[in-house]
Amino acid sequence: MSRSFRPGLAIALALITLPVHAGDPATTEQLLARIAALEQRLAAVEAANAATAATIAPDALDQRLRVIERRQELDAEADAGKAAATPVLALNDKGLSVKSAAGDFEVKLRGLVQADARYFDGDASTAQTDSFLFRRIRPSLEGGFGKLVGFRLTPEFAGDAATIVDAYVDLKFDPRATVRIGKLKGPIGLERLQSGGGTAFIERGFPTELAPNRDLGVQLQGEFANGVSYAAGVFNGAPDGRDAAAGNPDGDFELAARVFAEPWKNSANALSGLGFGIAASRGDKHGSGNNVLPRYRTPGQAQFFNYRSTVLADGEHLRISPQAYYYGGRFGLLGEYIRSRQDLRAANGNRAGIENRAWQVSAGIVLTGEDASYRGVLKPSNAFTLDGSGWGAFEVAGRYGRLDIDDDAFPLFADPAAASVAARSWGIGLNWYLNANFKLVANYAHTAFDAAPGASARKDEEILFTRAQFSF
Repeated sequence: MSRSFRPGLAIALALITLPVHAGDPATTEQLLARIAALEQRLAAVEAANAATAATIAPDALDQRLRVIERRQELDAEADAGKAAATPVLALNDKGLSVKSAAGDFEVKLRGLVQADARYFDGDASTAQTDSFLFRRIRPSLEGGFGKLVGFRLTPEFAGDAATIVDAYVDLKFDPRATVRIGKLKGPIGLERLQSGGGTAFIERGFPTELAPNRDLGVQLQGEFANGVSYAAGVFNGAPDGRDAAAGNPDGDFELAARVFAEPWKNSANALSGLGFGIAASRGDKHGSGNNVLPRYRTPGQAQFFNYRSTVLADGEHLRISPQAYYYGGRFGLLGEYIRSRQDLRAANGNRAGIENRAWQVSAGIVLTGEDASYRGVLKPSNAFTLDGSGWGAFEVAGRYGRLDIDDDAFPLFADPAAASVAARSWGIGLNWYLNANFKLVANYAHTAFDAAPGASARKDEEILFTRAQFSF
């Protein structure tokens, strides 16, 4: 008999011994009949209890527990398999990214939008007019497929027609040896290699006018643990200050290379933000027109020099550019010099090697204490908020630069009445980083010109630029 039902039997026996009261069975026969009924019910309960006890015998119970535990293990393995196969989606101030669970495959969506308001002095001799415009509208798709292959694709939607700015594939054999193939920035100008959203000023300075912009080719690049980086490549050959044409216009190629050192990059001392290097390019160019010969512009993007339409590039094009920067705490300093020498042939058959030179020095300080860097202020310590608890980061900057045209360019290769022999410019700027994604900029620049012998100098250019920039 089960112990759990013994109290029931005791209760039944107690009923037998109870005295007879009013309303209870009056006869012994009736009482015996009730006791018999109770015994039958008790027997049925004990039989049911015995059957239940048989179904949960210790061995059966242990087996059932094992089955349940195994089912839980299989469910956990299935959940883990689903998690391992599920991509990781992330959205933050750096953009949208999708990464495989193993981390070998990743695609990132980023973007840069710049809306400008530009105002020119009405007395200046410039074809530029006051205007609102989009300077850049650039979504960017980049990422990697496995550990070997990386890529970047960046279209440009500002302007009258869409173009492709960057389109290249990286073969990442090693951090010290990566092969980049496609359309990319040439390795010459220091400020040119900065991101368009990270420069201290709205427009780049005079040395960028002598450096190639983006070119088509293949480049080997890498960085060593001691802070030395390099890049060397073969390109179609872009003219000074411009992108290369979609195809090679003359069938000649250009070699370009750069070595840059940051010896104290990984040291916690005052020199950790110092970098310096040298870049150079050499190639042949033949032909005329904008795909071969340059046009030089002011910081206001007004053209102040070009060669005569009858002039041909006819031989070697050589550039050399020493460059350096220093970023220490809130302070930043950048300087570069570039010399561009091109063999030319005039309509009358005369030839000359014309050598043009440009340089600039720019400096900035972050008033709110954040670190300055080659990429700009990456993130304010206290982002701007409407309730006034944060104001973002403020940076002031100043720049002086000069571009000199070879005197031998006049009057045979350039028209003294239409081209200046030199331009010198100074400018100041204020950058307000409201948060990691939004920046407001104001620049003022003044540019003066030197005329060629026998010509009148063009009027000074005075400009006020403002910009609203959104990036992610």
